[in-house]
Amino acid sequence: MINPIFLVIFDIQFLQNMKIIPTVNTPRWIILMIDMLIVVCSVILAYLLRFNFHIPEVEMVMLPAVLAYIFIVRLISFLIAKTYAGIVRYTSTEDVVRIFVVVFMGSIFFAITNLITYFFINETFFIPFSIIIIDLIATTMTLSVFRMIVKVAYLEFLSPSSIPVNVIIFGAGEAGIITKNALNRDSVTKYKVVAFLDDNPQKVGKKLEGITIYGPGKLDELIRSFTIDNVIISTQNLRADRKQKIIEKCMTHNIKVLNVPPVSNWINGELSYNQIRKIRIEDLLGRDIIRLDEAMISKQLIGKNILITGASGSIGSEIVRQVGNFAIKKLILIDQAESPLFHLDLELIERFQNRDFEIIVADICNQSRMDAIFRQYSPDVVYHAAAYKHVPMMEENVAEAVKTNIEGTKVLADLSVKYNVGRFIMISTDKAVNPTSVMGASKRIAEIYAQAMNQKNGTGFITTRFGNVLGSNGSVILLFREQIEKGGPVTVTHPDITRYFMTIPESCQLVLEAGAMGNGGEIYIFDMGKSIKIVDLAKKMIRLSGLTLGKDIQIKFTGLRPGEKLYEELLNDQENTIPTHHPQIMVARVKEYDFGEIDKKIRQLIELLNQQNDMEIVKKMKSILPEFISQNSVFEKLDLQG
Repeated sequence: MINPIFLVIFDIQFLQNMKIIPTVNTPRWIILMIDMLIVVCSVILAYLLRFNFHIPEVEMVMLPAVLAYIFIVRLISFLIAKTYAGIVRYTSTEDVVRIFVVVFMGSIFFAITNLITYFFINETFFIPFSIIIIDLIATTMTLSVFRMIVKVAYLEFLSPSSIPVNVIIFGAGEAGIITKNALNRDSVTKYKVVAFLDDNPQKVGKKLEGITIYGPGKLDELIRSFTIDNVIISTQNLRADRKQKIIEKCMTHNIKVLNVPPVSNWINGELSYNQIRKIRIEDLLGRDIIRLDEAMISKQLIGKNILITGASGSIGSEIVRQVGNFAIKKLILIDQAESPLFHLDLELIERFQNRDFEIIVADICNQSRMDAIFRQYSPDVVYHAAAYKHVPMMEENVAEAVKTNIEGTKVLADLSVKYNVGRFIMISTDKAVNPTSVMGASKRIAEIYAQAMNQKNGTGFITTRFGNVLGSNGSVILLFREQIEKGGPVTVTHPDITRYFMTIPESCQLVLEAGAMGNGGEIYIFDMGKSIKIVDLAKKMIRLSGLTLGKDIQIKFTGLRPGEKLYEELLNDQENTIPTHHPQIMVARVKEYDFGEIDKKIRQLIELLNQQNDMEIVKKMKSILPEFISQNSVFEKLDLQG
C-alpha cells in the first residue's frame, strides 16, 4: 500500500534533480496522508502478527472501530506534534526521536483506554495489549524507515554529481559525525567518506556509521588505496603542530585540506557544508592557543575607561574586541580612517550591545583635539596602536613617519601624564631593533620617549614589540593572496629574505598580558617562533590554492625595497632578554635615556618637520639613534658622511 505513493515521491524528486521540474518540498499534507496510511497498515499488520494471519471473527467485528479510534488518536497527536512538518530528505535523529515519543504517548493513551473499558464498562479490553505493543513497534519503525529510505534515496541516487568526491575526516568524535552529516546534506556535490582518522588508539579499528576508523599513521596508505580529494579536520582542539603535520602531508599529495570552524560559528547550532572552509596559511603558521592570566588582565581593566588609538586598524580593532570582553566601564576608540572606523562601529553595535563605547575621528598629532578628548573622557588605560608601518612608504614620506610615529606618540604620552592615566601601552615593532629604515627608527625613538617618560611619577609606560602580523592590512599574506587570485606572478623581494610571523589575535592577547604585568619602563618582546622564508611562504600559499608552481603560476623576485632588511633581529635571544612568568613574553635589555635629554632632541626633530627636508630629518634621527644604519636607501650617504 505504501509503495505506489513512495514511488510517486521518488519520481518527483528524481525529476526535480534532473531539473525537468523545479525543486520544491513535498507538501506537508501529503506527508501526513502517508503517515496516516502507515498507521492503518501498522494496525492491520499488528493484528495479523498477533493472530498468526488468521484474525478471529470476534476481533474482525471490532477491527473497524479500533482502526477508526487509533486513526483519530494518531492524527490528533501528529497534528499537535507536527511530525509531518520536517523535510523528509533531511530527516535527522531528532526527527526519529520525536516520532517515537509521539507514537509511544499515543500507545500509552490506548493502554489507559483499555483499563477504563475493562474496569468501568464491560470488563473487556477494547484493544488487546499485545496489539498495542506490536502496533507501537510497527508504527515507529515504519514511519522512521520510510523517512530513512527517502533520505538515502535522495543522497545516494539523486545527487547531481555522478562521480563521488572521496573524503577522509580527521576526528572520529561527535564533530566528525556532524561533519559527515553536513557533507550528506550538501545538494551540489556527492561526497563519500571513505575513512575516519583519530589519534585515540581505543577508537582505531572500530567503525563509525559503517566507516572504519584508522590511526593517523595510515594516512599515506589510504591516499594510495583511494583517490582522496579532500581531508577535513573536524577536531576542535587539535594542537597547532599536529595540524601542520597533517596539512603538510596532504599538500605533498596535492590533496585539499578543509577545516571545520568552531562550534560558536555554526549557524543556529548546526554545521553546514558551506561553513567548512579551506585551510588558510594562518592555520599553517599558527601556534597553540596562548594561555592568558585573565584574572590579572581583568583586575587591570575592570571598571576602567580604555582609550585605544588606531582602533580601526588590524591590531587596534582586535585589541578592541578582546578588551571589550572584560567588564570595562567605557571604550574610547580613536582613528583618523573614517570608513574603517564606520565599519568597526557597526561591528561593535552588534557584538557588544550593552557595552558603552565612543567612536572618535581624530588625528593623534592634533594637540588641542587630543587634549579635549583626554579631558572629556578621563581614560585610565591607553593602548597606543596608531602608527605608520610600511617600510618602503615611510622611506619616501619621512616627515609623515616622524609626525605620526614620534610626535603623535609624544602628544599621547604627555597627555597621559597630564591627565593621570594609569597605564600607557605602546605597540611597537621588531623593525625598531637596530633599525635600517625610517619607519623602524621612528618607532625606536617613540619607544625611547615612552620609556623615558616613565621617569615621571604617575603613569606606567609599557612598550610591546613584535614582528609581522598574519593578515594585517598590507601584510605579505594579503598581497600574495591577491596575486594568486589574479593568476600571478607572486612577487618576492629576495630569495633569502626571512620574517617572523604571529597571528593578530595571538599578538593582541600578548599585548593585554604584557600590559597587565608591567610596572612601567619595560619593553616587552614576544616569542615569534621560528623565522620563515618568505619564498617558502609563497610556495605554501600557492599549493594551498591548488595551483602548481611553474605550471599554473610563477614566483618573481623583485629585489629589496628601500630600507628593507634581509633578516629581522632574533628577538628572543637570551643575551638580550630577561624571561617573565609567561613563556612567550620577555623583557628586552635596552639602553635607558635621560628624559630631559631625549625630550630636547625629539623637540628639535619635530621642529625640522616645518622645513620638509628629508635629509635633515633623517640626519637628526641618526644623531639620536647611532645604531640607525640605512640599507638599500638614499639615506645611506648620511652613514658614509658620519
